[in-house]
Formats: sequence, structure tokens, C-alpha cells
Amino acid sequence: MAAACARTLCKVGWTLLDSPAGLRPGTVYRLVGNVSAQGSRRAYGTGGTGVRSKLLSGLRGGGGRVVGCAFLLGGGLGLYHTVKLQVQQHLAEEDTKVSGGGLKLTLYQYKTCPFCSKVRAFLDYHRLPYEIVEVNPVMRKEIKWSTYRKVPILMVDSEVQLNDSSVIISALKTYLINKEKSMSEILRCYPELKSVNERGKEVTEYSNKYWLMLSEDETLATYPEKDLQKEEMKWRKWADDWLVHLISPNVYRTTGEALASFDYIVREGKFGAFEGFFAKYVGAAAMFLISKRLKSRHNLQDDVRQDLYEAVNDWVAAIGKKRKFMGGDQPNLADLAVFGVLRVMEGLQAFDDMMENTKVKNWYRRVERASLNYEGPN
Repeated sequence: MAAACARTLCKVGWTLLDSPAGLRPGTVYRLVGNVSAQGSRRAYGTGGTGVRSKLLSGLRGGGGRVVGCAFLLGGGLGLYHTVKLQVQQHLAEEDTKVSGGGLKLTLYQYKTCPFCSKVRAFLDYHRLPYEIVEVNPVMRKEIKWSTYRKVPILMVDSEVQLNDSSVIISALKTYLINKEKSMSEILRCYPELKSVNERGKEVTEYSNKYWLMLSEDETLATYPEKDLQKEEMKWRKWADDWLVHLISPNVYRTTGEALASFDYIVREGKFGAFEGFFAKYVGAAAMFLISKRLKSRHNLQDDVRQDLYEAVNDWVAAIGKKRKFMGGDQPNLADLAVFGVLRVMEGLQAFDDMMENTKVKNWYRRVERASLNYEGPN
């Protein structure tokens, strides 16, 4: 519409300038009338017939060339802005298509959950746009449609449901590398397994969740050096099986720290007024007691900070002095997993103590910058 109007203005302008008739009284009136008849039948304006009569009267006075220049200028500006807008829209569409991998992603999460934090770190680093649905930890009505009752849950194109943080990350990474397979096809490579744990509770696990489903050539391109893949898988599993279990005993170590932790959880989470009050005080007391049981279950030291310090120093030692990240010059999936787990302690005393008493700070800040600045390959 805008382009058609601009072309019409240019056509009138050139006609006025090129035709000798442009100097004769009444010519402009006929030209405008002809163009109006051939173009749109709709008229837009704020003036009535009086304004139009004055305008046409002025045109009959012989200012054809001046008016022609005005038409040309208006038409040219109109075309310029129309083309500019179309180019911007095209670039925006291309950018969305490229950065989003063609996927519409919705993440159901608790913000302070380390497993959810892992997924966000991966999505941010790889420049994958996503929507967040914060789940109420008490009622969980936001995921009442799902038989899988934990978070994170990632919905892909509102059709494919991915459960378990490590499955989500492995499946998405596979999709980004191998675009020939659909997400549904990739998900079949991570079958669900149900079992009963030592406490008699049914648990759901997933096969192959630390594996990327790639061809031999794709695997070689992704892991060019020997043992890089095994190393990445080993430390991703370590983050899930060991590091994550150090978080609760440390952030709920004392009654003061437990209260501060739940104050943060209530601020960042999705709680009603009564739920927030209940969670902050009753939840803090409960988790203080539960953290003592977790300490015993995982055979932690009396001072659980020492276990946290040893764990992150072991991680830094595994990276070594010659690498910025475990992935080399760029974070790999293990870097993002460990970062995601540790990040949930930010703002709490346990995090400050860890940064002050271990060697993790420089690595942590590098991964943080890479994730927040969306520096990953897509």
C-alpha cells in the first residue's frame, strides 16, 4: 500500500516535469483526477471540499514544476522508507530463524533450581530464544497438564515435551548440529526408564542422556581431540551426581543462611502472599533440618563448606592452566552445566565464601560473560 502510493506520487511528479502541459492551467487538476481514478478509490484527509478547492486553485495558477518536484520528493522519501522497513523486517525474520534454530521454546522452571539454571545457561549461550513459565513450587498448577511433575520441562513448538535437564541439553545440542533429524526423532534416542530406588520410591531416568546423537563425521568435528567427548560426559554427570547435592547443605547450613536462602527463593519464585510467608519461615526451618539429613546421606564433612571448596577446586584442576574452559577456547556442555549449578547460590553467603576460598572465580566469570553475551555457536 505504502509503496503503491509512493510510486503514484513519483509518476505524477515526472509527468508534471516532463510534459509541457504541466504549465497550462488546469493540467494538474486533470492529472490528479486521472491518477485518483486509476488508483485507490479510498480518500484520506482531514480537509473538506473548501481545502481541496483552494489547493486546486493554487495549482491552476501555473506552479506545475514546483508541484512536480514536491510530488517527486514525497514519492522518493516514501519509497526510501518503505524499502528500509521491508529490509529491516526481512533481517529480523532471518535473525529469528537463524538464532532460534527454527524452534519455539517454552521453559517451565523454578528460577532457583540448579537443573533449570543449567538449561538457561545452555539456551542463553547458544542464542536460542525461549519463553519462561515460572512454576509455583507448592501447587505446580502451571504443569498440571504434564504427567512428568518435575522441572525443568521444555516444550518445543508446543508439541514435543523434553524432560530432565541433561536430556534437554543433549537433545537440543544434537538438533543444532544435525538439522536433518526432527526433535521427535532425536528424543527417541533418550528412552524413559522407570525404576524403584532404595527408599521404595518410583523414579524416572533416561538412557543416553549425556550422549549427543551424531554421525562419526559430526562427532569428529565437535570433538576434534581425543577423549574430549568422554571428559565432557564425565563432568556433566559429576555435576548432576555430586556437585548439585552440595548446594542445599551449604545454602541451608545455618538457620540464618536458611532464612536468607528462602528469602531469596520467595523473591525470585512464584508464590502467593500466604505461600511466601509460609515458605520463608516454615520452609527455612524444614530445609535446615533436611540439610542435616542430606549431609549424612552424601557422607559430607562436618563443615560442608570444605566439600564445596574441594569440589570446585577439583573442577578447576581438571580444566588445567592451559585452557580457559574445559571446552578449550569456548565453554562446552560440562562448563555450562557446572556454571548453571553454581549460579543458583549467587547472592548467598555460600557463593561469596566459595569465590573467596577457591580458585573458581576467573573461570566462573568467563563462563558468565560467554552465557550472558550469547557467544556460543548456533
